Order: sequence, then C-alpha cells, then structure tokens
Amino acid sequence: MSSTTFTVHTSLSPSEVMALMTDFGPSRVANWPNIDEAHFEVHETGPDWAEVTEGTAMGWERERYSWNAAAGTIAIETLDSNLWGPGSGWRYRLTPAGDGTDVQVTLTRVPKSITARVLAALIPVVGGRTLGKQLRSVYRKAESR
Repeated sequence: MSSTTFTVHTSLSPSEVMALMTDFGPSRVANWPNIDEAHFEVHETGPDWAEVTEGTAMGWERERYSWNAAAGTIAIETLDSNLWGPGSGWRYRLTPAGDGTDVQVTLTRVPKSITARVLAALIPVVGGRTLGKQLRSVYRKAESR
C-alpha cells in the first residue's frame, strides 16, 4: 500500500469546491484532465453519493463517491480498476481559509499489477507535488469562469 497527503489552496468557496468535485454531468470530462469520454460513465447517483467509472486508457477506476457538504468531506472508494485493488481511494477535507478553501487530499493506493506497483512506489516521492499541481490547475480553470 502506498499513500500521500497534500493540501491545495483555491479562492473557490468550500461550497464551490464541493459542487465542482461532485458534478458528474457532461462538463466533468472537460473539467478534469485525467478523465476522457471513453472512460467516463455515471452508473448511479443519490443526494450525497455517486457510483462512476472514470479515468483514461492507462488507468481507470469504478468508484463510489460519498460526501457530506456540511462537514466538507468527500470520500472516494475504488470498487474496480485496471491498476488498483480494494482499499484504494481518495479522501478530501475542505476547510475555509481566508479568501477561499484549503483542500487536504489523502490518496491511498493498493497495487494489483506490476505496472501499478511501479506507480505506487512513486506516489510518496512525487505524488503530492504532481497531483497537487494537477488539482490546482482544475481549480484555477474554475476560478476563471
């Protein structure tokens, strides 16, 4: 198992961050660079949860999102994936901070292939920096609308 935790600041409010992260409509593919149309499918949704498949040809996951807007938390559990096994997922905590929101992210990966083992070994070393940069770019794009 491999994990990393990092924090990204955005000028978006916690409710705007929550809305962006839990919008599973057609704009999701345009908003998130690590999701392509061929690997995006919404299976089911509820008022505070969604089951979706998202990713790219290199790596895709069927995930269950659950969120609590009042608490500012989002949990994503990997249900199936070409790379990651049970116990993999994401946790987000949204905290109001000055002019916006601090988003604390914890990523946990349980590899289920040789390729995934190599990627998992890199997560503690470069995961926070690389994934943080990608998340900041998503938020910057949303901030400019």
